[in-house]
Amino acid sequence: MIPVRDSSIQHSAIRTTAACVIQRNGRFLMVEEMQGVAATVFNQPAGHVEPGEGPITAILREVQEETAWQVTLTGYLGLYVFHTANGLTFHSHGFIATPETRLTTPIDSDITAIHWLTLDEIKALDAVQRLRSPLVLKRIEDAINGRHFPLLVIQE
Repeated sequence: MIPVRDSSIQHSAIRTTAACVIQRNGRFLMVEEMQGVAATVFNQPAGHVEPGEGPITAILREVQEETAWQVTLTGYLGLYVFHTANGLTFHSHGFIATPETRLTTPIDSDITAIHWLTLDEIKALDAVQRLRSPLVLKRIEDAINGRHFPLLVIQE
């Protein structure tokens, strides 16, 4: 039997992303990026899971592309579901990592700067709506509070 598609139902793709909380000496690695608005926004290193990738492969690639850091993943924060005001749905895989090596490779062109910020500095950015999404602070708080799982829960 061939399924019949109801054209009156609007289908929207779920966007799958990965983000990484990276902490060193009480500071968190953040990227400052352009998002088509007057002011830049701040985010963890993050990006879309590309075709053929799993979330672990994607986040290691994104961290290197956006920050020129190689990291070691140490935990999985979980899957965060986020619905935007304009109807998009994101499934964002959150990770924790430790920084290992700073490379000399260039970073993505949409990243204007990378910063090591304290939690208070990140909360100040949140207060003036400079974080890319509410998930940025949520992931950091979950990491600080030890709310994470072994990487083995993901099988790529």
